[in-house]
Amino acid sequence: MCQHKTPCPTAEASDREAAKTVARDDVLGWALLCNGVLTFDDTGELLPDGQIIAPHRPTALTGAAA
Repeated sequence: MCQHKTPCPTAEASDREAAKTVARDDVLGWALLCNGVLTFDDTGELLPDGQIIAPHRPTALTGAAA
């Protein structure tokens, strides 16, 4: 799917989020990457094969005083 001179990571790669954005909707909070992955502002993902990746944002601040 990627047409870039240096190909972007595939949807199956661990670094799939490094692919270039081809479309986005800031109001709805999603971006379509050139490898077919939909990423969401909450850090969740939808892969081209329908697999759902749950949000994986940090749950605690590191080094912050509580």
